[in-house]
Amino acid sequence: MNLKKIILDFYKSESLINPTVLATYLHDDILLEWNSSTGFIKMNREDLLSLASELSRSYIRSKVEISHIVKEGDLVSVRYAHSVKTIENPREYILLANFMVIWELKDEKLYRGYQISQVV
Repeated sequence: MNLKKIILDFYKSESLINPTVLATYLHDDILLEWNSSTGFIKMNREDLLSLASELSRSYIRSKVEISHIVKEGDLVSVRYAHSVKTIENPREYILLANFMVIWELKDEKLYRGYQISQVV
């Protein structure tokens, strides 16, 4: 399958706030290295599924707007903005943060991620 299409499908789905959907995209040995506004963290499969579960308790919808996507070999780089609708305000999307991530895919699954984010 086209690796760029896998990434586009991943971000078009509600996987960032739905652990069941997210699980279908994650390699068993996934590792995400994330430099966020609050510091550096490493997340494995269990950590990512827990984060999606936690986010699903506060957000009812998730939207990703991709501004750039570049594929080279088995790497796909994505620059995007992540917005959500909250339980308290279900009519309006609120921008959470801007992201830049480089994904390495293995067996057509997200395997290694190198991500930076900035809260707005």
